[in-house]
Amino acid sequence: MTNFRLVLMALFLGLMAYAQEKKWTLEECVDYALEHNITVKQAENTLLLNKQDIKASQGNFLPSVGVGLRQSLSLGQAELFPGNFVDRTFHSTSAGLSVSQTVFNGFRNSNVYRQSQLNLETNQLELERIEDDISLNVVNAYLNVLFNKENLETAQAQYDFSEQQLDQVKVLVDAGVQPKANIYDAEATLSRDAQQVTIAENNLKLALLNLSQLLLLPFEGFDVEVIDVGTPSETLLYSDVSPILEYAMANRVEIKVAEKNIENAALNTEISKSGYYPSVSLGYGFNTGANFSNLNSSNSFFQQINENKGHSFNLNVNIPIFSRYQNKTSVAKSKIQEENSKLNLEQAKINLESIIQSAYTDAQAAFKAYQAAIKSLESQKLAFNNAKERYDLGNMTAFDLEQSRVQLINAQSSLINAKYDFVFKTKVLDFYIGKTITLD
Repeated sequence: MTNFRLVLMALFLGLMAYAQEKKWTLEECVDYALEHNITVKQAENTLLLNKQDIKASQGNFLPSVGVGLRQSLSLGQAELFPGNFVDRTFHSTSAGLSVSQTVFNGFRNSNVYRQSQLNLETNQLELERIEDDISLNVVNAYLNVLFNKENLETAQAQYDFSEQQLDQVKVLVDAGVQPKANIYDAEATLSRDAQQVTIAENNLKLALLNLSQLLLLPFEGFDVEVIDVGTPSETLLYSDVSPILEYAMANRVEIKVAEKNIENAALNTEISKSGYYPSVSLGYGFNTGANFSNLNSSNSFFQQINENKGHSFNLNVNIPIFSRYQNKTSVAKSKIQEENSKLNLEQAKINLESIIQSAYTDAQAAFKAYQAAIKSLESQKLAFNNAKERYDLGNMTAFDLEQSRVQLINAQSSLINAKYDFVFKTKVLDFYIGKTITLD
């Protein structure tokens, strides 16, 4: 038994180690988020409700059937002759079957059925919209993790450089080339770089925490696979925003939902108009019964059931004449809602165009910022190398060298930030033109 427990513990620890070592790819993150996100599950449940509504609306075309059974017992006295009362027990049994079929109700049932189908189509589009938003959020969070990983690498590289610089200064001080004060400056620089490494590590943890929470995964041991976005180029940009706008207007879910809402509002108007039409229904009834009393003898139960059988047929026609303005106001309100739905479509188009135009402008600006950051980093590298040479020759103070190094660090950070900002904003444009978002 002890060996068995050890085997189980070893298996458990192995699985835990695998889970902690696993690095999630972007595709895995997106797929997992879409499968487990609560909002997605709620939207899927809404579709199940819509399917039940379709079944219910289909049932409106079928006849309704009901069976009724009644049994009663009465106890008391009955007067057989004037002044002559006896105890009386009376049993009564009755049964009936009723069938009712709507023949015409102003096309209400047909329109309700069409509306239930339309609601399902609309909510399927809403589910697509939710999945699109979640996918874009995951990509953004994933890119943020990559950004902070690269930022940490830069901070660590600066720390390693400062550590080497401190060793070099110590050698020069021991050789009498530099004053001992330079050691204190180098140590202070190393401490600041260690602080920057700590900050970068914390930012990376926060980025991973944000992504893990978005995926509803435990943060402990969570990590992602590093994707090298390389050196983004101008080829990622779109030279013209018009194709993006044309595709989005024809295919984006927001527009399709707004169009479906117009159809839905039109059906609501037709349903409201059904109140002006007469309604016609057919009915059939079957009933029978049996009675027993202790004061007289009757035929047997089944004989009475057979003898008391009855059938009834009915035609019901209801013609509305005055509904206290209920039908009139219902139709008027539905028409107003139709107009609002058309306005909502126009607003959706305006909003979508504004978002895409802004995304296009942002991507153009992000590319210019990225190019400027590249040039700035190249200049700062040259400036720092020159300052390093002057410092080694004793022509520059440690303070001036540190200022040059800080400018280099800032240029490196700016480039990393500009690079990922540019990549994400180009992916937003890919998203609106219908491309699958990848970082490869």
